[in-house]
Amino acid sequence: MLVWRGRFPGPTSPLSLGTFVKQVTTTISTRFRPHTIATRTLTTTRVVNSSHFDTLNSLQKQRISLYVDALLQWNQKMNLTAVTEVEEVMERHVRDSLAMIPPIQSSYIAHCDSSCNNISLVDVGSGPGLPGLILAIACPSWKITLMESMNKRCVFLEHAVSVTGLSNVQVVRGRAEYFVGGMRGSIVIGCLDSQEAF
Repeated sequence: MLVWRGRFPGPTSPLSLGTFVKQVTTTISTRFRPHTIATRTLTTTRVVNSSHFDTLNSLQKQRISLYVDALLQWNQKMNLTAVTEVEEVMERHVRDSLAMIPPIQSSYIAHCDSSCNNISLVDVGSGPGLPGLILAIACPSWKITLMESMNKRCVFLEHAVSVTGLSNVQVVRGRAEYFVGGMRGSIVIGCLDSQEAF
């Protein structure tokens, strides 16, 4: 049913039903042209559907297992994450961290015109090492800096680096505001609290 509000956009004289339909059809087709909205598949949808975890070798999977064990063990003493089950850590933390690899690589290649084998990355506000430690395990040629302002988390991060045997990770205790020079030439990832914006 067509309902017109205000004045009908056609002749003001009375119309026969055939003329009315013809007039309405012409008016609608010239004023309301349907158009197709271009849709684009989100990168994250493709990343989630094709897990990067399956491409890891046995040493990398073992290192992730050692990290998850250390995370859950230390989480009993200090609040590192709300997740307390291995399966949940794998799904919510490990797989989500691994899902960042393809977008980081494609962005780096698009902006730097070089190989993504020697990426330097700073994980600001690393917390329990997510996603930085997982990225360091999955991409051993990358240089990862874990930046955390809380000393107790830095102690955990150093322990996790030691347990996993990673040589491409540096733990830095500090805030991003004071480490800006050390980030030059690096990809910076992290979460910025809107109340602490600088």
